[in-house]
This record gives sequence, structure tokens and C-alpha cells, in this order.
Amino acid sequence: MGSFRLLVALVLMTSVAKSQELYVFTEPASNMASGSLGVRLTNEGFFSPDFSSRSIGELMVGVNKNLMAHGQVFFSDMDGRYRFEGGSFYAKYRVLSLDGIKTHSRVSVFGRWSSSRRPLYTEDINLEGDNSGIQGGLIFTQLLHKLALSGTLSYTKAFIDKDLQWANMPGPDQMIGYSLSSGYLLFPVIYKDYNQPNLNLYVELLGKTNPSNGRSYLDLAPAVQVVLNSRTRIDLGYRFQAVGNIGNRYTKNMYLARVEFNFFNVFN
Repeated sequence: MGSFRLLVALVLMTSVAKSQELYVFTEPASNMASGSLGVRLTNEGFFSPDFSSRSIGELMVGVNKNLMAHGQVFFSDMDGRYRFEGGSFYAKYRVLSLDGIKTHSRVSVFGRWSSSRRPLYTEDINLEGDNSGIQGGLIFTQLLHKLALSGTLSYTKAFIDKDLQWANMPGPDQMIGYSLSSGYLLFPVIYKDYNQPNLNLYVELLGKTNPSNGRSYLDLAPAVQVVLNSRTRIDLGYRFQAVGNIGNRYTKNMYLARVEFNFFNVFN
């Protein structure tokens, strides 16, 4: 029993030390603890021209130290009434891990499959509710004591259903995605135990390019995050366009609010 408690404490302390990698709008290259289970509830939306929102339910599983998987379901009122939109499956595999004292480097590959019943009338491709398709990419993350930096490069291929495509919309079937994320552990200043609340500040750059016509956008996304007892995570963020020439997209000027609950050693 004493060894088990020590193991749990080490796992929780590790999650606290890496809390600044829990990016709000992207995923890090690091994985959740092996044998753990996570539940996320997310609400995101926009206020103009009319208020609309999307709710996302998500179940996450730490299969082992290198592999984790997510399952998502999407609901929204973006088409006039609140309804079920579709679902998504995401998996991430860590291919490189270099550890030091208060520092580490991670590289992971990821893939996503999504299905959506929404009509297509935007040039942007978003596999978290708006479009059906597949996605693959690379994530690079570097932890430097209280600062964590991460970059993502991805390719997305949409499944175009002509019956769901609005007239006169370009309906691109591919997109190149890229992001640069930074997270800073603001509190605690001095770490004492894993029950201490963590306060993290984030700034993320989120971009996409349509390779068929060269149009692109780059969003700036600041966020704040509180982690309680290493198990409960609360996110609040907002993304807005810094530059770009892709209009009529749902992720432009979008807020995000999330709560996440983690359960350790569920499968061990």
C-alpha cells in the first residue's frame, strides 16, 4: 500500500510539473498518465452576428506512456436549432522523449477521423464539429522549467458531400494547419505539494492555409487555466483573427470554456 501511494503521488506531481503544457486550443506532444481516464466538457461559440455555440463531450484514455486516444461528440445550435452534429476519434503516439532536470523534449505523431452532418458553407475545414474528414500531423514540445513551447504541423483532408454543400461555396477538400503555443506556470511560485492550485497563462498562434488557392489566416488565442488537486482543470480562452483572407468561418472570434476531470490508475 505504501508503494502504491508513492506511485500515485509521483504521477500527480509529474502532472503538476507539466501543467503549463495543457494547452487550451491545441494538444502537446506529451501524453496523459498511463492507465488514466479523462472527461472533458467544452463549450465554444461566437456572439456576432447572432450568438451561437457548440458543446463538446470528450472521453480521453492514457493507453500507455506513449499512446493516448480521445473520443468526441458534438452538439450545436449553429444551424438554427440545437442538435447532434457528429463525432471524432483522435489518437496520439509519442515517438521521441528526451528528459533533463526541469526540462524535456517531446515529439509525437497524431491522427484524427471525424464525421459531421453539418452543411458545408465555409472555406475553412474544422474537424471538431463542422466537417467530415481525416487529419494527420506532428507535434513538437519543449519544457523549460516554468515555460512550455509547442509547435504543430498538420494536413487535413475533408470528405465533401455534394448534398450538404451550399451553392457557390468553394468547398476546399484540403488544408495545411500550423500552430505555435506557449504556456507559463504563474502559480505556485514555489512548489510544495500536488494539492496546490496551479495557474497557467497561455498565448497560442493558430493558422491554416488552403493550398489550392493560397488563402490563409492566423489567429491569436490567449487563455487562462486553473488546475485543482492535479485532477480538475478549468480553461477559459478567446481566439481572434490577427491576419487572413479566409472569411465566413466558425472559429473566427470564438470563445472557449472547458472543465476537465482526470482519474489516475483506472486501468492499472
